[in-house]
Amino acid sequence: MRRNRNADEAKKGSPEWMNTYGDMVTLLLTFFVLLFAMSTIDTQKFEQIIKSIQGSLGINYGATSVTKETLATEGDDNYPELDDFVNNVTTPGGMSDISQDAQDMEKLFFELKTYIDKNNLGDSVEITKEKPGLLIRFKDNVLFDSGKADLKADAKNILKYIAGMLNAVSKDIRVEGHTDNLPIRTSQFQDNWDLSAKRATNVLRYFIEEGDIEPTRLSAVGYGEYHPVAENSTEIGRRQNRRVDIVILKSYIIDEISSEEGGSTANE
Repeated sequence: MRRNRNADEAKKGSPEWMNTYGDMVTLLLTFFVLLFAMSTIDTQKFEQIIKSIQGSLGINYGATSVTKETLATEGDDNYPELDDFVNNVTTPGGMSDISQDAQDMEKLFFELKTYIDKNNLGDSVEITKEKPGLLIRFKDNVLFDSGKADLKADAKNILKYIAGMLNAVSKDIRVEGHTDNLPIRTSQFQDNWDLSAKRATNVLRYFIEEGDIEPTRLSAVGYGEYHPVAENSTEIGRRQNRRVDIVILKSYIIDEISSEEGGSTANE
């Protein structure tokens, strides 16, 4: 009898299922506390995260990434235009503008790619999506003869067609001239800087005079030999470096002169 009484005493208290129930309630409480903490946004940190996202979208206000240190130490003073950007993108109109910009660029890319493929220009003209925007690259002597800056007749037909498509969208356009590293000095051009800048300017002038593109949308840059895409030690590499790039800029980075420094610029 004594043994049975001890067994009954051991069973007193909460049922065993209460332990499982209590653990579940504790986990639920922890979960909702976590949700509440996540919904409480630190304005400064949020804006810095937005700043980091801008870098991946090609929107440049001065920083490229957010680290634990910058979140803790950097303030609004580093980004004087950030408030305007945040206010813009958080409104329905702002998001609509960004979406429309992306659609315009995608449509333009498709039309240009179709034109290049249809006319079998793939070996001499290419179009790629870059961080600043769409890049149309005219390779080697497509637009100009060697050592010259006068547009070739065939090149004008291509540029005229491209100008028509560029007029359909309100994007700013940057024309970049590039050369190889072989020195040039003639009665017309003192060096490669001079040649690359003149070529870029002549394309720009053609867009204005024959393509009816607004001059305020255009800029020209001469990079000379200093932004190669291949080694200049071989003829194949030098041929790749002799080029003219037309960059159709995204709407939110039009204040950048270039993604790279070192160009000689001219505006019309």
